[in-house]
Amino acid sequence: MLKFKNVLFLISVATMGVQQPVFSVQPEIIRLEQGWSPQQRADYYWTTQGSALISYDIYLALKVFNSDEFFNSASHSNKVGLLTDPPDIKNNPDQLPIGITRTAVTTGQFKGVYMGMTCAACHTGQVQYKGKQIRIDGGAGNRFNIVEWIRSLSDSLNQTVSDPKRYEALVKEIKKSNNSIDEAGLKKRLLRDAEVVNQQVKYSFVLPSLPGPGRVDALGSIHNSFMGINTGNLENIFPASAPVKPPFLWNAPQSAWVQWSGIAKNPISRNFGESLGVFAKYDLKSDSSDPGLFESTSDIKQLVKLETLLKNLAPPQWPEHILGKLDQAKVRDGERLFAKNCMECHTAYPYRWSAERAPGKRFIENAMVPVNVIGTDDTQFKSVAFSPTAETKTNNLAVFFDGKKSVPVGEFNYVIQKKMVEKAVLKAGPFSKEEFAIMNNFTSFANDPPAKTPHLSYKAGPREGIWATGPFLHNGSVPNIFELLSPESERSKYFYVSREFDPVKLGINTSSVHLNDYLFDTTLVGNSNAGHSFDKSFDQKIKPKGVIGPELSHQERYAIIEYLKSIPNQAGRVTPYGGPEKPLIAGDDKTWFNFKYPFNGQVGGDYVRSH
Repeated sequence: MLKFKNVLFLISVATMGVQQPVFSVQPEIIRLEQGWSPQQRADYYWTTQGSALISYDIYLALKVFNSDEFFNSASHSNKVGLLTDPPDIKNNPDQLPIGITRTAVTTGQFKGVYMGMTCAACHTGQVQYKGKQIRIDGGAGNRFNIVEWIRSLSDSLNQTVSDPKRYEALVKEIKKSNNSIDEAGLKKRLLRDAEVVNQQVKYSFVLPSLPGPGRVDALGSIHNSFMGINTGNLENIFPASAPVKPPFLWNAPQSAWVQWSGIAKNPISRNFGESLGVFAKYDLKSDSSDPGLFESTSDIKQLVKLETLLKNLAPPQWPEHILGKLDQAKVRDGERLFAKNCMECHTAYPYRWSAERAPGKRFIENAMVPVNVIGTDDTQFKSVAFSPTAETKTNNLAVFFDGKKSVPVGEFNYVIQKKMVEKAVLKAGPFSKEEFAIMNNFTSFANDPPAKTPHLSYKAGPREGIWATGPFLHNGSVPNIFELLSPESERSKYFYVSREFDPVKLGINTSSVHLNDYLFDTTLVGNSNAGHSFDKSFDQKIKPKGVIGPELSHQERYAIIEYLKSIPNQAGRVTPYGGPEKPLIAGDDKTWFNFKYPFNGQVGGDYVRSH
């Protein structure tokens, strides 16, 4: 276990764009053994995916709206919930916060050097307990407020455009390390960057209510950018009203299904789509004969590198010396109760495994539970991204749809994103047959069309390391595991999203409230804390919607909590990619939810309830 003690430093960081002072107090960071070396961790934090939001030199020189503070400063990053690390001149010379990257595009229509975002911004967690900061690599970034971040960026850029003094200060800062800067070109880039960010704020993040930290309607925002901004069809813009928390990433490359809704199993297509969501640039407006059509800044080689890193990420083990010793008798009771009440859907190491996709290559099989069974918030499935009837204009892309002027949203997304991925793969290649198979997790190239995905279902993933990933449910609407194991009627209707950890109820310490903590209101659209309830109305034969088990006593709930704290029971244990030598095959396990209720594979279909 590594620790970094408080560091007070004042340094001048040489960058390609500016030379700026950095002054920050770094809290002690405690790192758990998760299988990564320091270099692998740094690679995950700052490897670009091809995100290219605004000019890199402008980003480094930019001041926060109505402030003399740099936008890239540690204090501003902390304000919007981005995590920072101690100085690392080798891997992070410009002292970027975790998940903010430098992207150099050397060819094509988007040539330039940009600031972008990577998966680490949303998928790096930190647990705070009694002043100690425990870093959770690949965890849920429950502090990062992406909406506040991009609105702040928009305000800062717009003020720099409109205020001559702010603009002069920007130019002066950039000239410290690039005195030959083309000022006319710089002004043009600034105007372009401001417009790009303004469009994201105006169209991608159309919000009925603020999602708060650690949540974003990623699918809705990507839809608005992909189907609206980048096609020019602004009538395709819809409210991003189904915010979800970022899922943890350990075991994600080893899993048969990813995403909360199980809509993807091909990592290249999944990660490519994620890169579009974190502001890659791409061309959907050129004529079909234009070689620039479908070009993007998404970097397949780097996406593969990041996926490979995640294959070697272990779930975090409970640090007893910080959070408290485990009661082993209670752990044993909890394991028995977990097996009785939870194992039908959730697993623990060594997991259930899929059929072979290739010789010796299996993946962790997850229960895909219909929303009409689990009963949790279904706002996501009411969105345009899941609508079987919503259509979009094809405009310049009609040739790829047999000349049709409009097609269903799902079909448009499937066909066009596949074209974009194919172009990006060709640009990044060549890849050997073996490399290509591994890149695609031994599945067909591109994700399955909607007809072959579990319809209107949520994934019930393994529970290793779940202790570090609160709040809970896909939309983060339940503050702790104790409430998650309770009847729905006993859950908090409102709670503050605090930074403090509760090791007893296992999750957010709702009694520790600080200035500017976000008030979570479960009555708002997309915020329901319904479902996954353990209630006296439970019936084994006829399960009421949302009631998945019998009411548990407080003692039983705390026993299950103690068991969840205890897994993984080994530090740094990385799940073998492709599966163990003697796997438990999910399709042969009569206790598995989807053995009892298999998906019938029809569009709009439900699970066939047959034993």
